[in-house]
Amino acid sequence: MSMEEQHNAVPATLQEGIALFKKSDWKDALDVFLHVQPDNDEEKREFTYYTGLCYAKLKCYAEAVPYLERFITESRESTRVYQCRMTLAYVYIMIKNAKMAEYELTMLLNNGFESAQLYATMAYAAWSQSAFPRAIEWYEKALSVDADNLTALNGLGFILADSGKDARRGIRFCKKAVEKAPDNPVYLDSLGWAYFMDGRISDAKKYLYKALTKAPDSPEIKTHIAIVENKKA
Repeated sequence: MSMEEQHNAVPATLQEGIALFKKSDWKDALDVFLHVQPDNDEEKREFTYYTGLCYAKLKCYAEAVPYLERFITESRESTRVYQCRMTLAYVYIMIKNAKMAEYELTMLLNNGFESAQLYATMAYAAWSQSAFPRAIEWYEKALSVDADNLTALNGLGFILADSGKDARRGIRFCKKAVEKAPDNPVYLDSLGWAYFMDGRISDAKKYLYKALTKAPDSPEIKTHIAIVENKKA
């Protein structure tokens, strides 16, 4: 028997998959889980939980949904249910189903969960539906829980500027995010765009081009730069 045949003959176990998952080896972990035959309800829950998270980590969002939904329905472990609802909300946002994302997040709120991450995700779901006032409220709520939450600082700053509501206030939030994470291309892009919306073209170009050096393949950054470069004096 060849070495490959010997390897394939070894029964896949949940423990092997979980060990790979904890090493962030999502692809190999998923391969193990898909060859697992759970023997009891506890193993089935473990299988469902980790398989759903693996698919989400690998950005196979459509495949992640049924596993995450099933775990939420069948499990009573509050911490893991919280994690799966948060992950499922993110997945729904990625597949352009913001209403279902809001449903999952609202269920968490109704069950007494509160975190800056949750509120920031609610804000993003609202923003993706162009519900800008509601998004601003949720980002402000996130910052009331954690004044240094980078996602909320960047998100609130971007919306304030992009919506034309208050670009200068938006710059302040975006600058705070950049000060705390100076190499993050998303935050640099938001700050550059906020400067542009405030009419400060030179500052806008400075941060947008810096963002591009960090994320040269980003279509959003390239779009922002094209708009700024085509701005008539």
